[in-house]
Order: sequence, then structure tokens, then C-alpha cells
Amino acid sequence: MRRRAFTLIEMMIVVLILGILLAIAVPSWIKARENSRRTSCLRNLKKIEEAKEIFIVEAKLKEGDAVGEDDLHPTYIKGSAFPECPENGDYGIGEVGEAVSCSIHKP
Repeated sequence: MRRRAFTLIEMMIVVLILGILLAIAVPSWIKARENSRRTSCLRNLKKIEEAKEIFIVEAKLKEGDAVGEDDLHPTYIKGSAFPECPENGDYGIGEVGEAVSCSIHKP
């Protein structure tokens, strides 16, 4: 009776092929994850900007008046919490006349 098994060369070839596949796939996966986080952050910025504009009109604020997170959430931004940057950046709401910003992602 002869036992059938993989040789060392066959195992090394399989490991080499897996290494090549990982070398191709991992950078693409990392880039897709970064793009997803950036898109999510920009979507949050747009949501905050729209809520800020509605608040400014309804509150009849003037140029330079301060707008804070408490002014927008939960009345103008629905949900249990104020949106957060997926990269742990800070959202700057700013004053009337200033654009909403993120400390990491720039629109």
C-alpha cells in the first residue's frame, strides 16, 4: 500500500500562489475601505450642512452667529446620536456663513 500525500514542492507552490493572490487583493481591499469611510464622512458633512441651513433660516440668524451641535440634534438631524466621522475626525459646524468641515476629510 502506497500513501498518497502532498510533497514539499507542491505545498510551497500553493503557499506561493496564495501569497500572490493576497498581495493583489489586500491593497484593493484597503483602498475600498478608505473610499467607503471618505464617502461616509462626506455624506455626514452634507447632512450636517443641510440641517444647519434649515436651522439658520428658521432661527433667522445673521452672518457670524454661532451654530452648535445642540442646535441641530435631534430636531434637524434625526437619529440617536450626532453623526461621527468614521476616521474619528471632528466635525466643525462653524458660524453662519462658514462651511461645515471635518478635521480629516476635506470636501
